[in-house]
Amino acid sequence: MKTLTTTAELAAFCTEAAGHDYVTVDTEFLRERTYYSKLCLIQLAMPGKDDSTAVLVDPLAEGLSLEPLYALFRDTSVVKVFHAARQDLEIFYVDAQVFPEPLFDTQVAAMVCGFGEQVGYETLVRRIAKKPLDKTSRFTDWSRRPLTAAQKTYALADVTHLREIYEFLAAKLEETGRSRWVHEELKVLTSPDTYIVTPEEAWRRVKTRTNSPKFLAVVRELAAFRERHAQERNIPRNRVYKDDALVELASNKPKNAEELGRARLLLREARRGDIAEGILKAVADGVNCPPDKMPQPDRSRDKLQVNPALADLLRVLLKAKTESAGVAAKLIAPASDLDAIAAGLRDVAALQGWRKEVFGADALRLCEGRIALSADGSDVRIVALD
Repeated sequence: MKTLTTTAELAAFCTEAAGHDYVTVDTEFLRERTYYSKLCLIQLAMPGKDDSTAVLVDPLAEGLSLEPLYALFRDTSVVKVFHAARQDLEIFYVDAQVFPEPLFDTQVAAMVCGFGEQVGYETLVRRIAKKPLDKTSRFTDWSRRPLTAAQKTYALADVTHLREIYEFLAAKLEETGRSRWVHEELKVLTSPDTYIVTPEEAWRRVKTRTNSPKFLAVVRELAAFRERHAQERNIPRNRVYKDDALVELASNKPKNAEELGRARLLLREARRGDIAEGILKAVADGVNCPPDKMPQPDRSRDKLQVNPALADLLRVLLKAKTESAGVAAKLIAPASDLDAIAAGLRDVAALQGWRKEVFGADALRLCEGRIALSADGSDVRIVALD
């Protein structure tokens, strides 16, 4: 198991990897004590049948630059293969504003190929590579050095088995003509908007029981302050204050330090100093927000006139179509989208792109009365009416 600790070693590997069709990639990181993930290890593997074409890269090694890896990411002749890539891509985007191109995510591909929703790497190793996977080092401090042999073995397995999984799924997609489906799904993973958290928009992630614009104005200011404070100090946002404390503050609207001290859910550290001052200012800004500047919740679906019988039929159709196609139903349409279609909305993801091919076109025909559904034993059949 070779560990690369210099830029020259990494550059040599990436130069060799550039001569292959693909390279598999994984990372190990820590995020429990920071806002941004701390990259601790990178695993890379070129095509091969053993560990000889795989390496570990130590990003904590003094003087090591990841630019050779980023150059490989920009090389469009080499497919970069990940499993559940979102957190890995966030690390690289935050560090260098770079996305691997082209990208292949085996978790997304597996869902399209009928392996279920958000299928885990261990499951794919067992079902495709027919190998066991030792996960005993899953929860470990990857920032400590030196790494143990067990840690290295665990980490390397995340890219060596991935080669066989990728080759199997890529062939399956080519055979079924579904490569374009995966490409559509991966667009969100390679969009900067997926990883950029704007403090002024952080309130949308906070779950509240009321959608009053006056209340949400205070929530918005408190969430924005928390996000800025966490980003500037690189600490988890929950270390500033948790969502339940934020909602309590927005409800009680403390005006001074004495009232702030009565908050039940606020951490002790947040009752004084910079955080306390930030909270009081955020509350005051929210309370004094002009009506035309208050956040307006999305109520577009609040008063939908859902046809319950049609919604039930759409659920039956979705189950039949996804079972036939071998695709996870929730990948096509969540229950809320089915209700929206049954209420007459058409700007729904299930009616766009590859989802329309699998389900959306027939869903529209069902809504228009052009098809019916019939039962044949345990099977559901589509009956054309026009």
